[in-house]
Amino acid sequence: MKSVVIVGGGQAAMQTVDSLRREGFEGGITLVSAESWLPYQRPPLSKKYLAGALDADRLFFRPEAFYADRDVTLLLDTRVTAIDRVARNVRLEHGHQGGHAGGHDEGNNEDDNEAGHKGNRNNSLPYDALVLATGARVRTLEVPGAQLPGVCSLRSLDDADVLRSKLANAGSVAIIGAGFIGLEVAAVGRELGLAVTVIEREERVLPRSVSPIVSEFLQDVHTRNGVTLRLGVGVSRILGETEATGVALSDGTEVASDLVLVGVGVVPNVELAQAAGLACDDGICVDPHCRTADPTIFAVGDCTQHFNPIYRRKLRLESVQNAVDQARVAAANLVGRKVVYSEVPWFWSDQFDIKLQMAGLASGYNDIVVRGRRETAQFSVFYFDNNTLLAVDSVNRPADHMAGRKLLSAGVQVSPDMAADEDLNLKDLILSER
Repeated sequence: MKSVVIVGGGQAAMQTVDSLRREGFEGGITLVSAESWLPYQRPPLSKKYLAGALDADRLFFRPEAFYADRDVTLLLDTRVTAIDRVARNVRLEHGHQGGHAGGHDEGNNEDDNEAGHKGNRNNSLPYDALVLATGARVRTLEVPGAQLPGVCSLRSLDDADVLRSKLANAGSVAIIGAGFIGLEVAAVGRELGLAVTVIEREERVLPRSVSPIVSEFLQDVHTRNGVTLRLGVGVSRILGETEATGVALSDGTEVASDLVLVGVGVVPNVELAQAAGLACDDGICVDPHCRTADPTIFAVGDCTQHFNPIYRRKLRLESVQNAVDQARVAAANLVGRKVVYSEVPWFWSDQFDIKLQMAGLASGYNDIVVRGRRETAQFSVFYFDNNTLLAVDSVNRPADHMAGRKLLSAGVQVSPDMAADEDLNLKDLILSER
C-alpha cells in the first residue's frame, strides 16, 4: 500500500495520522480538511476556550512541523465532494496546501487567490486506502426565526470565536437544549456575568445521558449558580425581526435575550459515504476492524456506527475516547495487524466546579447504587442490569471513574452491595481478577 488519504480534521483524523506512523507505515499520507485550521481539540471550545482561559494555540494537537516531520501532506480549507471507489480517488474542491496554526490563510492578492482556486477546483486525489473521519455537524432547529442573526451554534473553532465575541457584548443568553454543550455554555455564561436561561423540552437536563439522580443534582448546581431552567417546554419560534431578541416557548411564554444558542445535538456527516454506496445507519457502518463494506475504505470517530460487543448493540458515539481508539484500530488494520475495536465508552463534562465523568452507557438499567454523598458534591452512581454493572457516573470522584472503566473493561463481577460498600476498595476487585 503506497498511499492513505484521510478525510477530516478532528481528533480521529489526527490520531489516524499519528498511529499510522507509529505502526511503521512509510507510504504517503494526505489529510484533507474542510476547515482552515490545523486539527484541534473540540471539548475545550465550550469550556476553557469559550471562557477565555485557554489560548487558541493550545487547542491544536500538534504544530505544523509535526506533520512536516512525518511527511504528511495537509490540504486544509479543502472539501471532498465525491469518492470514486472504482478509480480509487476522491474529488476535491477549493484546496490549498499547508497548515496554519494561527488561523485562516488570508491572501491579499485576489488574482492569486482566484488562480489558486481554479487550479485546485475538482482535482482528483488517488488513494490506496481511504479513511473517513468526517465527524458530525450541529442539528438545526426547525422553527421560524432560527436563521436570524444572533442565533448561534457551537461545534467548530470558528463557531467558538463567534460565540465568544458575542458573549462579551451580551447581557443575557437563551440556550436551547440542556445537553452537555448547553450546560457547559450555561456555566461559562454565568461565570462571565450573563443572565442565562436554559430551555429543555424534556423534564430534566441530560435526559438521554444520565439518571434522574445526576440530572437533579446538576439542576440544583445550575440553579444555585443563577441559571434559570425552563424544563418540559419546547420552542415555537425565535423572536426578532432583523436579529434574535429572544425565544417564544410552547407554553405561550417568552424569554428575552441578547443572544440565542442552539444546542440540540449533532448529525453524523455520512453524505460522502452514502453517495459512494457505502452502508449508513445513523453513521457510516463499520465492522470490528473499523472497515466499511469496501475493504479499501475505513471510517472512524463521530461519523461511524459500530457493533459494540460489550453492550451487544450498535452504537454511534460522540467522544474523544471513541475517536482515538477507532483511529488506532484502523491504523493497525491498515498495516496488516488484525485488531478489533472493543472498548468501554467514557466521557466527561466540566460545569462550574463540577467534573462529571462517565464510564459505560447508563441505559437499560434496573438498579442504581449511590456511592458517596450528593450533599458533598462527591459521589458516584453505579448502574446495574440484573446485577451486571453497565456504567458508572462520577461527580468529583476520579478514582471511582477510573475504577469503573477498568471494572467494565475487564468484565469484573460487581454486585450492588459491593458498589455501596464504602469500605471496599474497588481497586482490590480489579487486582483480584489478575
